[in-house]
Amino acid sequence: MKTKGALLRENNKPWEIEEIEIGDPQRSEIKIRMEAAGMCHSDHHLMTGGIPMAGFPILGGHEGAGVVEEVGEGVTDFEVGDHVVLSFIPSCGKCPSCKAGLANLCDFGAMLLQGEAVSDNTFRIHTASGEPVYPMTLLGTFSPYMVVHEASAVKIDKDIPFEVAALCGCGIPTGYGSSTRSGDVRPGEDVAIVGVGGVGTAALQGAVVSGARNVIAIDPVEWKREQAMKFGATHAFASVEEAAMSIAELTNGHMCHKVIVTVGEVHGKDVDTWMGITAKAGTCVLTGMGNMMESEVTLNLAMLTLLQKNLQGTIFGGANPKLDIPQLLSMYRMGKLNIEDMITRQYRLDQINEGYQDMLDGRNIRGVIRYTDEDR
Repeated sequence: MKTKGALLRENNKPWEIEEIEIGDPQRSEIKIRMEAAGMCHSDHHLMTGGIPMAGFPILGGHEGAGVVEEVGEGVTDFEVGDHVVLSFIPSCGKCPSCKAGLANLCDFGAMLLQGEAVSDNTFRIHTASGEPVYPMTLLGTFSPYMVVHEASAVKIDKDIPFEVAALCGCGIPTGYGSSTRSGDVRPGEDVAIVGVGGVGTAALQGAVVSGARNVIAIDPVEWKREQAMKFGATHAFASVEEAAMSIAELTNGHMCHKVIVTVGEVHGKDVDTWMGITAKAGTCVLTGMGNMMESEVTLNLAMLTLLQKNLQGTIFGGANPKLDIPQLLSMYRMGKLNIEDMITRQYRLDQINEGYQDMLDGRNIRGVIRYTDEDR
């Protein structure tokens, strides 16, 4: 079927809305009418080349929610009319990682940037002129329709607003899990959240729910620091350097048991700065993405060893998508997780460049594209 999509044709150029052709669902695939798509910083990394796809043009978007319109052969877990969240990492449930309880490291993840459907290794999306299109993480939520493998979808209750559900495809479980799973925040611990955009605000809420004593938000944007206090932060600072002395005073010199780094772009030169506010035997969790070509890191190895600190990477916050996404939405329903107030602005598909500029300018916690009939 013909529809629209936001494409990148080269690095550091704006998103372009073009006509695309979406193929029919094959075995183990479902076709989804998209209702909402979150505007995550990782898609901006596509534009800059920080996340290199296997080719151009690229269909962006890896965070979204919609309604199942058609199911392919062999699909048993979904039926037409189901509401779903798209998980940016598929979970097959059968590979060694999934069986070991590491669904966020599913073997299907090895194919996320190749553009070819995991069901038959063909391109499911093409431009109007017939060029193959590379969808972000095999999804491409910046289009009002998509065909995806069933491993990339999670069924949800139909009373959940689509714009809320969309954020649970990446930002919410990534941030929340960075605190609760990868960071393993315990009651009474002191926690710093470095960067309080969408993922950082979810991490902040995860630390609060886990019973952290002091939750210190660090972000250069004053408005974001103000918002962080509304979401449960106990203190807020513009930089790590500004925060360091206060953290020492708050913790009697012990510093933070857990430091969760959720900045929009990680640079290796900053790692030792974040480790500097991490306590002895504490853990610094790197959640934010850096350029995949960058390999230089500044780190005092002696202090890493002598103070027995931990530097922990995480993807998807260590989440199990099929389990955690419904659980997080049930917490939202019970008023224990504030997702609605994280949605700062909603945009049309043709406003995508405006939305990403707002993100870069620090005006959004999370922007959301809300699809209408005009987009279809």
